[in-house]
Amino acid sequence: MLNKYKQRSHDPILDSITEGVFTVDQDWRITSFNRAAEDITGISRERAIGKPCKDILRANICEGQCALRHTMESGNPVANRSITIVDNHGDRKPISITTALLKDADGNMIGGVETFRDISKLETLRKELRRQYEVADIISRNHRMQNLFDVLPDIAESTSTVLIQGESGTGKELFARAIHQLSSRRKKPFIAVNCGALPDTLLESELFGYKAGAFTDAKTDKPGRFALAEGGTLFLDEIGDVSPAMQVRLLRFLQERVYEPLGSVQPVHANVRIVTATHQNLSELTKEKQFREDLYYRINIVKLEVPPLRERLEDVPLLIEHFVDRFNTLQGKDILGIDENALSCFMSYHYPGNVRELENIIERAFILCRSGLIQRNHLPGTLCQQSPLEKTEPQLDSFKKIEATFIMNALRQHHWNRLETAKTLGIHKTTLFRKIKNLGLNPPKRESCKEGL
Repeated sequence: MLNKYKQRSHDPILDSITEGVFTVDQDWRITSFNRAAEDITGISRERAIGKPCKDILRANICEGQCALRHTMESGNPVANRSITIVDNHGDRKPISITTALLKDADGNMIGGVETFRDISKLETLRKELRRQYEVADIISRNHRMQNLFDVLPDIAESTSTVLIQGESGTGKELFARAIHQLSSRRKKPFIAVNCGALPDTLLESELFGYKAGAFTDAKTDKPGRFALAEGGTLFLDEIGDVSPAMQVRLLRFLQERVYEPLGSVQPVHANVRIVTATHQNLSELTKEKQFREDLYYRINIVKLEVPPLRERLEDVPLLIEHFVDRFNTLQGKDILGIDENALSCFMSYHYPGNVRELENIIERAFILCRSGLIQRNHLPGTLCQQSPLEKTEPQLDSFKKIEATFIMNALRQHHWNRLETAKTLGIHKTTLFRKIKNLGLNPPKRESCKEGL
């Protein structure tokens, strides 16, 4: 039996190919194994020939989703599928595979063939590129976010109160933590309080603490969040939801840097930096007399406006990769990423829940996807509803389609104003015009636009 395999084990033509190639018979035993396959796997031809392919490749799809088995049973080839194998040193290695049937001269199937290439360097390069767009745990290549990254170190070095404004799910707490980590207070506590999640009476005791006997069942002193954050940073999330009475107490602290625990008549001095955040428009709330104007000016010394995800769709692939890495670690899986059709869904969506919603979508996909790439069928139906672009625009290859979808969404957000869209994307208007033309897009004309845009 081994002689049968040895007769087909060496082929100078296959050895000249830079991609790994191996063939199997109908019993799934390897019948040929070229030199590139040896180099990628670290396993010699002699050791591979005659062995079941799952024992040699040890891929993450061998047990349940074998691409070669799918091809041999259905007759349909698989092209450029990303999987992970375990090489001879026990290291995981990402590869891209393509499968096809192996037939004899009469057209009868006698086995299968799989070609594969090592994409480790590509994966490393992608991760290095992603690091260029990271500050603390915030990931973005959007020019507005990059502008925020640029000023974060200067803001962190100051002692001024900071207001972070943005929709729910945009990552306001990540910015607050980044300010703390970049500051001289980094070795002291970072304490976060969601002001909108607590009733007023409970919020007061949580922030300022209380003395024994201040109320029924208060048998011992309890330090508040101000005390716990001493020397560090106190993050007050959803500051716009606090009551007028609590606004007065916060204003006093910001003016005098002292507070009084419940049941105490002695003021306590606190060395705490305040960072606040809200999804509301505090300027409008002050005009409507729902938020104290003097408190607004106190917390609005430095203001950061975090754009929603729908205005920075170029960040979606980076964030997807980040969350895939994270859930692989948390769940012990080996998901390689998402395929191009699924990515097109992500790039066409408007994300009312912003980054938090995107994270939840990836977590859901991890439940349905066991290995390999996240496919379109692993995503919620609302994410993959056919977009207007898919209905009206010419068919494009996958990457061009993603870029076209992204540009059309950006134009739509700016009411088809080319100049404003170009500014938001951080490109010159002539570059935008060229992309619109090259992609065959036909966006509506905006009436009364300056410069004919």
